[in-house]
Amino acid sequence: MKPFEYIQATSLEEVNSHLSEDWDTRIIAGGTDLLQEMKNDIIRPQRIIDIKSLPDLTSVEEKAKLLAIGALVTLDEIESNATITSSFPVLSTAASEVASPQLRSMATLVGNICQRPRCWYYRHPEFPCLRKGGKRCFAVKGENAYHAIFGGGPCHIVCPSDMAPVLVALGADIIVQSTAGDSRVIPIEDFFVGPKVDPHHENILQPGDLISEIHVPYQAENSRGIFLKARERKVWDFALASVTACVTVDNDSIIDASIVLGGVAPNPWRSKDAEDALRGKKISAQLPVEAAEAAVQKAKPMRDNRYKVDLVRSLLTEALGKILET
Repeated sequence: MKPFEYIQATSLEEVNSHLSEDWDTRIIAGGTDLLQEMKNDIIRPQRIIDIKSLPDLTSVEEKAKLLAIGALVTLDEIESNATITSSFPVLSTAASEVASPQLRSMATLVGNICQRPRCWYYRHPEFPCLRKGGKRCFAVKGENAYHAIFGGGPCHIVCPSDMAPVLVALGADIIVQSTAGDSRVIPIEDFFVGPKVDPHHENILQPGDLISEIHVPYQAENSRGIFLKARERKVWDFALASVTACVTVDNDSIIDASIVLGGVAPNPWRSKDAEDALRGKKISAQLPVEAAEAAVQKAKPMRDNRYKVDLVRSLLTEALGKILET
């Protein structure tokens, strides 16, 4: 690991004073992903700013029509916080499925949505892949069992975050502060960028940006949500595929639906085809099957990951069957 300057910040003002206009300065909170990238010699920051001691970023606060979650709130807190478990059970369920209890006690919600790809070509220091500034994606002709079946090309990574698809399904906003001290509100769907837009970054954050909060709007009283995740091992493993399904029901009809897939695309993948298959329809035993089939119609699997098509279809059928009680 290359030597670096370490600064333990005591205020947001101090953080802003040390942030630079390039990627030579990085922010660390839980550090569960950043340190691994540094140890693997993928990134070599000259300065690390530790924000773990900032009290302004640790709260879970109820505000008008939304819940404000500070940047330093850990996944363990998301899993156990009484307000979240009662008002946003799908969010706490997803948090409980991330990694191990030890990692959840350190990792933050913001860190989870900002973590870098797990692609073995990206993580291996000897592969000059496209995402690291190279000329090609080695997964195209290489081993691609864990890569994208939606939205891939020219890079075929998948978003490794379990929390990001849930936040997209819930319509969350990201609050970002810059070195100038101003802040902006970014809908989480606009936060992520695909490889066709930028093959080197997964989100719109610029050097000097700091996420301070995540705002999650309260859902309608007649809404229901579920998170399901498939993985190779039951402990500390990333999703082969995940499904977040949120529906709003009036009598026997679905008046709104939000279906977001994880582990199958470079971004949290919103399945508008599945949503269209649900919205305005009467609840029936066949409806989950029809929506799941619609969700995978435009999948473009690679040589080794065709199983993900069936996996998504099965997960979504199961998820919708549970929340629609069919």
